[in-house]
Amino acid sequence: MEKQELAPHLQRLVNYKINPLDIMHGELKNLMLIWEQEYSNAVEVEEENDYSDAMDGFERKYAEGFLDALTALYKMTYDLSFAIADREAKG
Repeated sequence: MEKQELAPHLQRLVNYKINPLDIMHGELKNLMLIWEQEYSNAVEVEEENDYSDAMDGFERKYAEGFLDALTALYKMTYDLSFAIADREAKG
């Protein structure tokens, strides 16, 4: 697998030794906000076109599916954080 450079804002967080789960959690939240807007825009376009264009429906479903995937990953960051905290508490 070829190494890819991180976006500068992510690299700064790594350089500051921020917990990787915290970095992912924050980045996923940002992506969720972006894709919530994409989904809202797609719904609006679909409604404006009176649901007559199948491509509009595909765009909406794509945005909805992508947002669902981001949400599942976001939840996983919480689950992992809690599991790690439990493991550390048990020592």
